[in-house]
Amino acid sequence: MRGSNYIFFISFLLLTTGVSAQKAERDYIRKGNRLFNDSVFVDAEICYRKAIEANPGSTLSMYNLGNTLSQQQKFKEAMEQYVSAGKIEKDKTKLASIYHNMGVLFQAAKDYAKAVDAYKLSLRNNPKDDETRYNLALAQKLLKDQQQNQDQNEDQNKEDQKKQEEQQDKEKQKDEDKKDQQQPPKPEKKENEMSKENAEQLLKSVMQDEKDVQDKVKKQQVMQGGRLEKDW
Repeated sequence: MRGSNYIFFISFLLLTTGVSAQKAERDYIRKGNRLFNDSVFVDAEICYRKAIEANPGSTLSMYNLGNTLSQQQKFKEAMEQYVSAGKIEKDKTKLASIYHNMGVLFQAAKDYAKAVDAYKLSLRNNPKDDETRYNLALAQKLLKDQQQNQDQNEDQNKEDQKKQEEQQDKEKQKDEDKKDQQQPPKPEKKENEMSKENAEQLLKSVMQDEKDVQDKVKKQQVMQGGRLEKDW
């Protein structure tokens, strides 16, 4: 009997704890919703986080937390909450809302390709959602325009690069032409131009001739003076 009573007590305790956690979760969600509707998003965020602490698997708390984070421009954190909720949520209507909001965030970030994918997932879970269908059509158009702009920018960049290369080639050619014009003309060697060695030899020869002439003059002066001695 004691064993049966112990098992019953543990079961009762777990059930009581579970019920208490569910009540706390509901209370935090309701309070958070009131604050959210009053645009008190910071306090609403606190309530939703407490609801998740009470029940870590509460996709409703995650979804609502994602919404209030979005209102505070905390888009990255909001996306994390939507992704977490989408992984464990089984209800198709709720999944459609989760993917719809993910698409809105992607579209706001101009990531239109991911926005299109998110809207498609939303419509698969709720094909009757006209708002999501409209958002999908808009995201597809924006994606197409974005791709066209990217193609045009790539073509323009290629054209600009080509013009820049052509301008660089022209400037390079101008520099080369300018260098050629600035170089002094090389002196052309004349056929009859005397080399340095020939000039030196000629100078020596002239000097020798002059010396010989001076020697002869001196000898003549000696002979005229009668001082010349006859060799024996």
